[in-house]
Amino acid sequence: MGAAIVRGGALLAQQRSYPVEVAGRWELPGGRVEPGESEVDALRRECHEELGVDVVVGERVGSEVPLRAGLVLHAYAARLADPAADPKPLEHHALRWIHASSLESVPWLPADLELLPALRSLLTD
Repeated sequence: MGAAIVRGGALLAQQRSYPVEVAGRWELPGGRVEPGESEVDALRRECHEELGVDVVVGERVGSEVPLRAGLVLHAYAARLADPAADPKPLEHHALRWIHASSLESVPWLPADLELLPALRSLLTD
């Protein structure tokens, strides 16, 4: 699950600090759905754990992206429940708010890179 959190026309991205093979790459906040959890509940939990913020989850963004071993990435539009909240990189190296014109300025993880056209549309619509 990935949360496409938008504020002020910019998308929140986080930089991985581990594992070594993906350290330094960027991704949407999010993670795996736990047993008995809905996709929306998983995104809320992951954003709270990774960023220390609550989010309001909206519609799906883009199509599902195949990962490995039968796993897929689903992304959802989201916004901060408290617009004044300040997300923190609790489990990642850094955070960055990225505008549509700068989406290619960071090295995304391959799965998130596939979502860039849909993310650009989300930011410019």
